Amino acid sequence: MEPGTFFPVHIAWVDAIARITLSILFSLSIGVERFVHKKPIDFRPFVIIALSSCGLGLLVMELPFTSADANLSIDPAKVISGVMSGIGFLGAGALFREGDIVKGAGSAASIWSAGAIGLICGMGFLWLAGLIALGIVVLFLLSRRFVETDRYTASLADDDDGEKANH
Repeated sequence: MEPGTFFPVHIAWVDAIARITLSILFSLSIGVERFVHKKPIDFRPFVIIALSSCGLGLLVMELPFTSADANLSIDPAKVISGVMSGIGFLGAGALFREGDIVKGAGSAASIWSAGAIGLICGMGFLWLAGLIALGIVVLFLLSRRFVETDRYTASLADDDDGEKANH
């Protein structure tokens, strides 16, 4: 068996558990906000995406210390790029159109951010992941009154003059 098959080699257990736990809690805070306000995505995908991304981040940190291959080269930037591109595809599923209005952009962006938070936790920057999660939750809470009102409606419909209107 390879080293690291059943236990971490480079990262201490307590660090790995802290990273996983905080990726769950940080993403859950965003997901619960979306769930409570009846947005298109409930809280579970946020946690699943962040937890899986955290696992990939931990893998990137652990793999060089567990492989016997001296030529092994892992570029964390490529892993981040691949994970975030895939999560962007998932976030696109949260977007929907209702008439001339596109809805779900906040949920799509927050699902993408859950992946980023998971990767950041997995790579050990817990303070950064916490600040990002806090910033997103605060943004949603403070901006709610501006985006959930009849006063603000973006529309592509024609005005009486035949020109495009943005109300």
